[in-house]
Amino acid sequence: MPVQAGSESEVQTPQRSLATSAARNLATTTKSVPQMQEISDRWLLKTLPWVSVQGGTYRVNRRLSYTVGDGRVEFVKTGNQVQVIPAELGELPLLRTYEDLDVLTELARRCRQVDFEPGRELTSFGSASDQVFLLAHGRIEQVGPGPYGEDAVLRTVADGAYFGEDSLVDDDAIWEYTARAVTSGTALVLTREDFRLLADRADSLRRHVESVRSQPDRHTNAYGEAAIDLSAGHEGEPVLPGTFVDYEARPREYELSIAQTVLRVHTRVADLYNHPMNQTEQQLRLTVEALRERQEHEMVNNPEFGLLHNAEYDQRIQPHDGGPTPDDMDQLLSMRRGSRMFLAHPEAIAAFGRECNKRGVYPDPVEVGGRTLQAWRGVPIFPCNKIPISEARTTSILCMRTGEEESGVIGLHQPGIPDEIEPSMSVRFMGISEQAIISYLVTAYFSAAVLVPDALGILENVEIARRH
Repeated sequence: MPVQAGSESEVQTPQRSLATSAARNLATTTKSVPQMQEISDRWLLKTLPWVSVQGGTYRVNRRLSYTVGDGRVEFVKTGNQVQVIPAELGELPLLRTYEDLDVLTELARRCRQVDFEPGRELTSFGSASDQVFLLAHGRIEQVGPGPYGEDAVLRTVADGAYFGEDSLVDDDAIWEYTARAVTSGTALVLTREDFRLLADRADSLRRHVESVRSQPDRHTNAYGEAAIDLSAGHEGEPVLPGTFVDYEARPREYELSIAQTVLRVHTRVADLYNHPMNQTEQQLRLTVEALRERQEHEMVNNPEFGLLHNAEYDQRIQPHDGGPTPDDMDQLLSMRRGSRMFLAHPEAIAAFGRECNKRGVYPDPVEVGGRTLQAWRGVPIFPCNKIPISEARTTSILCMRTGEEESGVIGLHQPGIPDEIEPSMSVRFMGISEQAIISYLVTAYFSAAVLVPDALGILENVEIARRH
């Protein structure tokens, strides 16, 4: 951090405001306003519909859903040894509401590690199923018979997924697909025998399993929501079904997040070096730009409300062949109605362009806000450098439906706050210190909400490295 110059005997203190030598650069010669490399297009902030939130909290009311156990299992890695976090076993449907951590810890210990290489078959179609796989790392294709007798990839799963969970309690379970490794990786395996041996010793686990199995099948629709009973195609005067629409008892609430900083300007700079450019205005302009950049970063990456962390597991898919192909983008579009936008890192967009070129496919671009953007099936692909790229050169591509009226993804803010300079952003004077430094508190309030699960989908683990 820069420090004030002084003699060796003086105590050096951090610089707290703009130095006069730097301020003079705006007061002499023909010049530009201060420039900033960090500024990006911030398409997410520009295109996302913003909803005014009064009271700082937005509640998302949904129909009651019975879908459980569709989250991700997390692991810890020590050297080449992988262990499942005991509480994460609660992501399995059978253990969703089970809370005895001691028993879950013992179950985690009984999981056996299996390392696999590309091409290995972990399960065989039609064979007896007596174990559940927890995928710590790698990508696996579930291959089954197609409609005309040929093999077809039914599903591709990757880090954090699980399969075969029904085999823990169903003696007649069989594998309905062959699980074939696409990449090298690691899985943990829990067998039915180990599970039952522990259930025989742990009364709480045995009672929990019996309770889950004794529950009647819930009447749901294809999305796991409590069904609305209807009658159609009938004749005469049958008794029509009675129904009601049930809601979630504890709907999710999104509180507005915050990004803040204190801008400091020395009175000497504000008094003497304000011509032809106002120093305070220029300092504030760049500070606001930095806050907006951080706002977009949080809306993508924040673990509480960021889009990368709020997509449901069944809305996350894996690429068929590593790179982002037209087939993958089609699958991402097919998972929701009315997709309005893709969001991808610029390098992912370049990788998609290479895949299109290999196939001789040249999508028509679209114009948005006077800018020409690459698109797929007429849906614009907006660049966003806030989407992270892993050390393995993989990233994610988001696809979303937007707008409150479309039950899509929305941005949340609260315009009309005191000392507002932009919607939901304020600058407040904090006073002048004994060092003659003027302080301003710059604050932005924001969040994002996914109104229904299928509004947001993600193509994960997209390879962006150029292949030879």
